Amino acid sequence: MKRNLLVGVALLLSVCLLADEPVKAIRKKIVNPANEEVTIVAHRADWRYAPENSIAAIESSIRLGADVVELDIQKTKDGKLILMHDNTLDRTTTGKGKISEWTLDSIHTLFLKNGASLRTKHRIPTLEEALLTAKGRVMVNLDKAYPIFDEIFPILEKTGTVDQIIMKGSKPVAEVKKDLGKYLNSIIYMPIVNLDSPDALRQIEDFMKEISPVAFELLFKSDTNQVPKQVKRLLEGKSKIWYNTLWDTMAGGHDDDMSLEDPDKGYGYLIDELGATIIQTDRTAYLLEYLQTRKKR
Repeated sequence: MKRNLLVGVALLLSVCLLADEPVKAIRKKIVNPANEEVTIVAHRADWRYAPENSIAAIESSIRLGADVVELDIQKTKDGKLILMHDNTLDRTTTGKGKISEWTLDSIHTLFLKNGASLRTKHRIPTLEEALLTAKGRVMVNLDKAYPIFDEIFPILEKTGTVDQIIMKGSKPVAEVKKDLGKYLNSIIYMPIVNLDSPDALRQIEDFMKEISPVAFELLFKSDTNQVPKQVKRLLEGKSKIWYNTLWDTMAGGHDDDMSLEDPDKGYGYLIDELGATIIQTDRTAYLLEYLQTRKKR
């Protein structure tokens, strides 16, 4: 009997360890600047399949092969944390008004809308529910979370997902160290730098000197800007480069729409010319297919 119990415990531990393996491999890839495999970030999860920021969208992103899901956080009237991009309910749910004026119980009576603004069967998840869905399976980028991270971190600890979290922000390095300093050894932090800013290179150098980020999220409106190519050389072998292909002004026009017409001019330009090894997209499946043809996955 005792031997059977020990065998059972050993098997359970093995299952738990194996369950964490996918996300460990993803994190290892992200933190290694020499790894050239492109990391795919699903914007608001797979919202073309299911409502944005829903459990179903997270599940679909994982099935498709996303490495990271980007999720947005809002706080209810009674201080509970839920997934929602807007600070109002109107666009994505069957409710109306500010989230800050609704309690969690009342929000649980609502349904999420899909990308065509039609009511679905899906409900609004709490942050905790989303983290438990992602646990051991996919990295999580928490957006709109910076100001309330002190409230978020205990939930990360409770769910055992601290190692899966990516945080980003556009504040100077001194403020980041002041605001998030006690968390920087636990989570991955990536600065957001607008390369159209005259002091963009100085911002990057400041971060490299102070905290050596795993990656930088970079923004620029037009590919007439030569700074992105300078940054590629500056960060090569030191930090990864993250670009967003959600709309044209985020990566000099090399977005998902351009990529649908010619993926080499869209995704390929960011990878080959600008050194992108992390891409956030609204078209996870399409990007993955392209990367596989390029042997970048």
